[in-house]
Amino acid sequence: MAKTLQYERPNEEPSFPYLRQKAHQLRRNMLEQAAGKGQGYLGQGLGVAEFLSALYYHEMKFDPAQPAAADRDRFYLSTGHYSIALWAVLADLGIIAHEELKTYGADESPLEMSTIAGRVPGVEMTGGSLGHGLGIAAGAALGLRLKKNPARVFCEISDGELQEGSTWEAATAAVAFRLDNLIAFVDCNGIQADGPLVVPIEPVADKWRAFGWAVTEIDGNAIEQVVGAMHWARAENGVPKMIVMRTLPGKGISRLTQREKAHFVRVDDDEWDTLRRELEEEYNV
Repeated sequence: MAKTLQYERPNEEPSFPYLRQKAHQLRRNMLEQAAGKGQGYLGQGLGVAEFLSALYYHEMKFDPAQPAAADRDRFYLSTGHYSIALWAVLADLGIIAHEELKTYGADESPLEMSTIAGRVPGVEMTGGSLGHGLGIAAGAALGLRLKKNPARVFCEISDGELQEGSTWEAATAAVAFRLDNLIAFVDCNGIQADGPLVVPIEPVADKWRAFGWAVTEIDGNAIEQVVGAMHWARAENGVPKMIVMRTLPGKGISRLTQREKAHFVRVDDDEWDTLRRELEEEYNV
């Protein structure tokens, strides 16, 4: 049974200390998951904590007691391997039990290292094969509009997915159908599986503008900027919106931000306590 929580709703004034605290709790939850098996997609998850805090605890219409409500706002996580961050949110909301976090990535655990729709309430799409999320989200936004459902669709994609042709096909279709109920975020953290992006993608913001999207660019680890961009998106009508987020992989734990390869993090057993201390120290600075 999901617990009932009190948290901010769209159009309320944001409490930035509250949202910062929530982002910190999400990072704690992610660290707990990765420590279970000693590995995981921790770097990217830590980098989007502010984004998910602002989305779930301020902007999005989503009731954890009714995660499948017809009028809910939808969130499509195209980068399925960011599941570690989504599990952190769903555990904090009470949709999954907190003690399940330590089973992340384990055999038979519903908390897969990449999202699978239907296994955990609140998961809108199966991830893993990159480049599909924006197309799925655009289809959902169009379907909601045809049904005259006022719900909004939020979609996160990665800068690596900008190397996929399917992403730009979806971008074209979203403009053609004038899907102004679609708000997308591209996580520009500069990495993919084996290091830096293979194909140069800059200037990211200008490319989306050229496709006809309304675009703004922010520091994705500055909670005030993330919330401000979400408020900006509410006021843009007639076109889909893209928020380009610059994030830091491993944000919140200095020794992880310094790693050259932060896509998939493995940590020695004796390092986890050190990482926990660093997380608390950086939050309290």
